[in-house]
Amino acid sequence: MRASAPPPAPAGKQPRNPISRKQVEAVISRSIAGFGIVFGVQTIPVLLGQLGETMPAWSLIVIPALFGGLLVAAGFSTARRWVRGSHALVALAYLGALLSWPLAVVHPISPTENHWLYFLLTVATATASIAFSTRIATVYLFAVPVIYGILRVTPEGGGAAWERSALDAVYAIILGGAVMIIVTMLRQAASSVDSAQATALERYSHAVRQHATEVERVQVDAIVHDSVLTTLLSAARAYTPESQALAAQMAERAIGHLRDASSTSPDDVAMTSFTRVSERIADAAATMTQSFEVHDDQVPHRVVPAQVGESLYSAAVQAMVNSAQHAGDGVRRWVAVRPDADDGIAIEVGDEGRGFDLAEVPTERLGVRVSILERVANAGGVAEIDAQPGRGAVVSIRWPALDAPEPAVIGGRP
Repeated sequence: MRASAPPPAPAGKQPRNPISRKQVEAVISRSIAGFGIVFGVQTIPVLLGQLGETMPAWSLIVIPALFGGLLVAAGFSTARRWVRGSHALVALAYLGALLSWPLAVVHPISPTENHWLYFLLTVATATASIAFSTRIATVYLFAVPVIYGILRVTPEGGGAAWERSALDAVYAIILGGAVMIIVTMLRQAASSVDSAQATALERYSHAVRQHATEVERVQVDAIVHDSVLTTLLSAARAYTPESQALAAQMAERAIGHLRDASSTSPDDVAMTSFTRVSERIADAAATMTQSFEVHDDQVPHRVVPAQVGESLYSAAVQAMVNSAQHAGDGVRRWVAVRPDADDGIAIEVGDEGRGFDLAEVPTERLGVRVSILERVANAGGVAEIDAQPGRGAVVSIRWPALDAPEPAVIGGRP
């Protein structure tokens, strides 16, 4: 079954997401599409004055293809879907119009007059920088202006002087090259930021696991040294019924120490509040490489041990890291912090991405089992994971565990 219904719309202003390659691509594509429409509007007066230069059938095909392509590219760039395909449509439509232009000429234009296709030449090279790889876009950048310059020298192109045609081609290459350099530099910078953020999150996640492991190791080492080891030595030397009874009592006390260690922490003296935990989760969501909707329903200002707050916060961050790394790009993600029964807290981290089969998660993968489930259970809460391939995943965390469930619940719904 799919994840539970999305949380209600958030109240108040949400934190802004950090810059990313995806955001840069959206800004670049929208800017180029917008400038393309502006250049297209400026081309219309020249186009109307040269309608008699080519056959009407050619104009009825080429003009709607070019100007319609610009509108389509602007629409898809705004919607952030099919961006590359729509920009490729403009670049290819322009190339087709340029190559078929000499075949449709009826009355060539004046040698000193620029054809209306020239005014869209830079637009075509700019859309190619969005649609294609850098190598293909570079070939397009040089090839298309050169083709235009050659055609202008021919009788069908107006028989312009080669000096004028060469200058037009070079001018178009310079403008298109400037656009391509800017696009490439912004992409590389955004990719570097994404890589740095991913590395930082990975290191933080590793540090959280290492810290939890180290704290537990210190506790267990102390218990083994002070209690368990003494019990084992006494049992090894128990040759009489009295010494054996004493060894049994010591073993019972050692087991009690181990049980207590699973529910206590050296940091139990420090305190925090649910409000602070909610703020930290919202701050962490704002630093993720993928965008998360943050829903805060004003949790109670209850004071709890810092170990509890740290466990809830770390489990929520690990769930967000897992979603950012595995759910896919462009999917809806959210994190919700709500009040629960008896002044408790409920945290939900969900997405509508790829999902996964819990039964197929390898046992050596600790992100779900240790960093989320066991961490919350050791703090006195309960965590549930509802995930299916292709239907997203939802991690639900509650503290305290009111109904005293098993330490870790996986797959809470059929």
